[in-house]
Amino acid sequence: MTTSTRGTARVPAVLVLEDGRVFRGRAYGAVGETFGEAVFSTGMTGYQETLTDPSYHRQVVVMTAPHVGNTGVNDDDPESKRIWVAGYVVRDPARVPSNWRSRRTLDDELAAQGIVGISGIDTRALTRHLRERGAMRVGIFSGDAVREDAALLAQVREVPAMEGADLAGEVATTEPYVVPAEGEKKFTVAAIDLGIKGMTAQRMTQRGIEVHILPPTATVEDVYAVQPDGVFFSNGPGDPATADHAVAVMRGVLERGTPLFGICFGNQILGRALGFGTYKLKYGHRGINQPVQDRATGKVEVTSHNHGFAVDAPLDTVSDTPFGRAEVSHVCLNDNVVEGLRLLDRPAFSVQYHPEAAAGPHDAAYLFDRFVSLMEGQRA
Repeated sequence: MTTSTRGTARVPAVLVLEDGRVFRGRAYGAVGETFGEAVFSTGMTGYQETLTDPSYHRQVVVMTAPHVGNTGVNDDDPESKRIWVAGYVVRDPARVPSNWRSRRTLDDELAAQGIVGISGIDTRALTRHLRERGAMRVGIFSGDAVREDAALLAQVREVPAMEGADLAGEVATTEPYVVPAEGEKKFTVAAIDLGIKGMTAQRMTQRGIEVHILPPTATVEDVYAVQPDGVFFSNGPGDPATADHAVAVMRGVLERGTPLFGICFGNQILGRALGFGTYKLKYGHRGINQPVQDRATGKVEVTSHNHGFAVDAPLDTVSDTPFGRAEVSHVCLNDNVVEGLRLLDRPAFSVQYHPEAAAGPHDAAYLFDRFVSLMEGQRA
């Protein structure tokens, strides 16, 4: 990706999809060129959390909400230390942000971090196209990067696809660190960072958990060196079919019977550890308004999602696995995609969505309490 940060209000920009569809608009953020997988997010708010979610690494995010940037950018809501999206697509960016927490405009923040974007295009048409054709490779070009469409298309088609991409090591910590418990320490959790969001650790520390964040290269021995009461596997980018090391570590945890909780990428890793396959969704689930049913209670939760892959597990039968019986615990009501797994003979479960609610509703916060209950039961 090449960028500059000169004024972008009147700079022409072009978005080119790998199937040849072209959208023309204006530069938004940095000027230059960028490439990635085109995906759309249905959230009407929470754009700052989306931008800083490491799971969006190498993805160009199309916002379906037409007005973006109204609340500006603050220094409290980022989920990591930088913006991770490869590019950003909006229809009508806010001219002036209006929020007491705002410190700068979204346009300025994108430019400062070198994120190439485009505005002024029909994002509804683009979203419908991606729903019909599926997520695909894309390029955004602005300023001097704009050339003939055929030349730009050739560049887009040279970009690696998301299938087979091993990306966790590009976004996760390289050194372990500790996030202390708030108040009295009750438990110690070893968290494998595959692209963890800041709010996830905070949800655990609020419950008296001292969280040891470990890099994705951590071994089973590294996990148990911190004497954990529980083990957590985080969200993250890329194809779960490449996560052989994480799967091996999870199997080591399951063999020991330590309480285990996984989110998003962690759910896919649990699926693989149990012997299930994974597959790429046509256009994925991204946004903060996805309906999921907890099959144990029948309750429907409005949830936050960001995943393009899913676990291939039977919905209506209990499966025999190397670690005992397992079942699908949660399912998406839009398309019956597996949204959670639970072991019946060991203290382990996972969900495909984001219960930390950054951004999004708090319907699924109980899952952190469920993790605490598993650790309490194991200790007893």
